[in-house]
Amino acid sequence: MKKIAIIGRPNVGKSSLFNRLVKKRDAITSEQAGTTRDVKRRPVTIVDKQAILLDTGGLDKGCELFDKIKEKSLEAAHHADIILYMVDGKSIPEDEDKKLFYELESLGKDVALVVNKIDNDKMKEQLWDFYEFGTDAIFGISVAHNRSVNALLEWIYDRLPDSDIIKDEDENSEEAMDEDEEEGVDFFEEVQDYDDEDDSFFYTDDEEVEEDENSIFAQNDKIKEFDATDVNHIKISIIGRTNVGKSSLLNALLGEERSVVSSVSGTTIDPIDESIEYKGKQLTFVDTAGLRRRGKIVGIEKFALLRTKEMLENSNMALLVLDASEPFLDLDEKIAGLIDQNRLACIIVLNKWDISDREAYDKIIEEVRYRFKFLSYAPIITLSANTHKRVDKLYDMILEINENYSQHIPTSQLNDVLQKAMRRHQLPSMHGQVIKIYYATQYETRPPKIAIVMNKPKGLHFTYRRYLTNKIREAFNFSGTPVLFKAKKRSEK
Repeated sequence: MKKIAIIGRPNVGKSSLFNRLVKKRDAITSEQAGTTRDVKRRPVTIVDKQAILLDTGGLDKGCELFDKIKEKSLEAAHHADIILYMVDGKSIPEDEDKKLFYELESLGKDVALVVNKIDNDKMKEQLWDFYEFGTDAIFGISVAHNRSVNALLEWIYDRLPDSDIIKDEDENSEEAMDEDEEEGVDFFEEVQDYDDEDDSFFYTDDEEVEEDENSIFAQNDKIKEFDATDVNHIKISIIGRTNVGKSSLLNALLGEERSVVSSVSGTTIDPIDESIEYKGKQLTFVDTAGLRRRGKIVGIEKFALLRTKEMLENSNMALLVLDASEPFLDLDEKIAGLIDQNRLACIIVLNKWDISDREAYDKIIEEVRYRFKFLSYAPIITLSANTHKRVDKLYDMILEINENYSQHIPTSQLNDVLQKAMRRHQLPSMHGQVIKIYYATQYETRPPKIAIVMNKPKGLHFTYRRYLTNKIREAFNFSGTPVLFKAKKRSEK
């Protein structure tokens, strides 16, 4: 598929146009320069032709971070087939814009000059100033007000090959051709009608709640039939506080400089996801924004936090990245709590091992196990994302844990373990009443959920739950994954 790159200086509306074309609010937008830092890639359909749309960071000079953003953006332009160079129609043409535009034109690609923020008919007069760029492919649009986007879409459509048309089963029939034409009209109307959301930040300052020991055994879960779906696609979030090396780890896993890495704290804002194939499985890695203490989260980082939480809700597994060269913080524990909250499979990654005190290995591991007791099931790996040492070990660990996370234990085997556990340690009574467990069955995977059918579900004390959990972990390989229980009566569905 052809690649379409949206290029330009900061705050000209690149991410807003990106959101409009993908028809959802995907990229974070704000008036702060440098909001977009990594290249975001999404599939897009223009009428009936598919392409890959790239949203890039602003082309600006300044600190180390902005220089790296510019480098990434220009690299994306060089790899693209169609370039949309965006400028701000409310200001006069900049010499730097002309220089960059001519540089991109010299690549021999299809380049359009997109003049944004032409919000009304009166402002169309300002468009004439931009004809000095010397191109006929010039489009005055307003992304915010849904104005004049269709001409740009038609220009893009004409440059996409017919081989990228989405094929239907009855595409050869006259009826299907009519439907395709109607869909084409609908697409342009839909883009015009699409209402871009307000750029304000939606951040809920949730009150912290004390963790109930019984909370991990979701009592309101409905019993469902076992269905092993999508086990070949593993969605993995890379999570941790700022500057622990999450972006470096993503780059090391992909084998390319995909994510911007700098010494500036909080470099990653918008989550970046990339997929690779390994041993027949699709691994999608998501580099999430680094998290800070609540009081230090300001501006776009508030929205980035919501995006991080959203990505975790849609993930199967998390790589909890810790900086092994520094003391662990309470914030590390709070971030790890998001993994437990979302019931994700987990690997604890001790990064920067090349500059840590290796002689203190046993002490560091002991502290990790003490601080992160609720992730006791998670294996620990030491590595260096910077030097790539031991990063290759992660791939097989991920596949093994996905197998554990997705496995379904036959009811007969589960009950054998249950019976042996009850013979070894009898179930305590409740207020003199006899508590009976009839049988157990696994009703869901990813994560594994086990229903314990009994006469008095409230009589199953959390300490006995832990005992059963440990016995099941001893019998079956559930390394890297939580195991959840639900106590229910026979009559419950």
